[in-house]
Amino acid sequence: MGTIVTIDVFTSTPAAVSESGALREQLARARATLHRADEVFSTWRPDSPVSRLRRGEVAPSEVPAEVTEVLERCAVARELSGGWFDPWAMPGGVDPTGYVKGWAAQRALGAFAEHDNCGAIVNAAGDIASFGALPDGAAFRIGIADPASPRRLAEIVELTGAIATSGTYERGVHLVDPHSGQPAAAVASASVTGPDLGLADALATALAVAGEPGLTIVDGIEGYEALVIGFDGSRQWTEQFPFGSGARHS
Repeated sequence: MGTIVTIDVFTSTPAAVSESGALREQLARARATLHRADEVFSTWRPDSPVSRLRRGEVAPSEVPAEVTEVLERCAVARELSGGWFDPWAMPGGVDPTGYVKGWAAQRALGAFAEHDNCGAIVNAAGDIASFGALPDGAAFRIGIADPASPRRLAEIVELTGAIATSGTYERGVHLVDPHSGQPAAAVASASVTGPDLGLADALATALAVAGEPGLTIVDGIEGYEALVIGFDGSRQWTEQFPFGSGARHS
C-alpha cells in the first residue's frame, strides 16, 4: 500500500504480563493482515495479483479471494457514489487503491475487537478505523489537517468508527475524474466519516473529485457524513458531521 500504519490500543487497566502477550499476538495478526494486503494489492509490486490483473496476465477468476471481495465492494461504492468513484476508469486498468487502504485498515482493526480492549485506532496515513473509546469513556478526537497549511488543524472530529480524508495538498494532483479520465480535484480536501473505512475511503476520493455537489450523495448514505474544504478555505458539510465539542465550525 506504500504507506505507514500506526496502531494504538487502549485497555481499561495497565496491561499485565499475561495481557501484554495477548496484545503482541493481536498486533502480529494486524500486521500480517496489512502485509498481506500490500502483497496482493500493491500496484508498485509488478508481481502482485492486482498488477498482473491490470496487465491482463490473469483473469478475474484467477485472482485471490481478497481481490474478488474488494472489487465487489468497489462496484457497490461506484454505484453509491454515482460513478464518482470508479476503479475501472483509472489509467492502466482497474485500480482499487482508493478503497483497499481503508479496507485493509478496517480488517486489521478486527484483531483487537474481540478482546478486553476498551478501544483501538488503526491509522493508515490519516485514514483511521477505530472502535470503542479512551479508558475514561471519552470519545476519540481526531484532527483534520488544514490543506493550506498541513501542520495546522482545520477541524476536530469526535470519532465513532472511521474517517478518511482525500485531497491534493500532500501528493499533488493524483486524483482522476472517472468521467473524463483526467486528473481533477474540485476541493482542497474531503473527509468522510462512517462505520466502515473502506467505503469512507472510496467516498472521500469521490467527494474530492466531485466537490460540494457530492455532499448530497454522501448525505443519502446511512451512517456516513462529510466535510469539504475549498481551495479558498471555505467549509461545507452534511448536517450530522461529528465536529468535536468546542471545535470551530467555519
